[in-house]
Amino acid sequence: MDELLPLCNASDLVEGGEAVPFDIDYAGLTCRAFAIRFEGLPHAYLNRCTHVAMELDWQPNQVFDDSGQWLLCASHGAAYRPDTGQCAGGPCQGGLIKITLSENDGVVYWHSAYNLRPVQF
Repeated sequence: MDELLPLCNASDLVEGGEAVPFDIDYAGLTCRAFAIRFEGLPHAYLNRCTHVAMELDWQPNQVFDDSGQWLLCASHGAAYRPDTGQCAGGPCQGGLIKITLSENDGVVYWHSAYNLRPVQF
């Protein structure tokens, strides 16, 4: 059964600003994910480039390019659309793995799924 899990305060996600990182169990593996705000809406993805399975950040929690319009992999320059995670240019295939978010009463929640679960300690 899918559940809503609190991620951060809505004010932590600044338009085109720093990502909010979080860990997630993706198909049995602990992976880093990130949440961002783009065009007023929160979005989240696994922090894993589709070109080479490396995190996108060029500095901690920095996943946007200088324009704030694209998510950019620091390793090889793959660019992704912030609203869909789809490949927009460079050496990428398909798109980033999207994590459903919702925002309610000043809190952003992520939604678990069959392959996206909270990390168990």
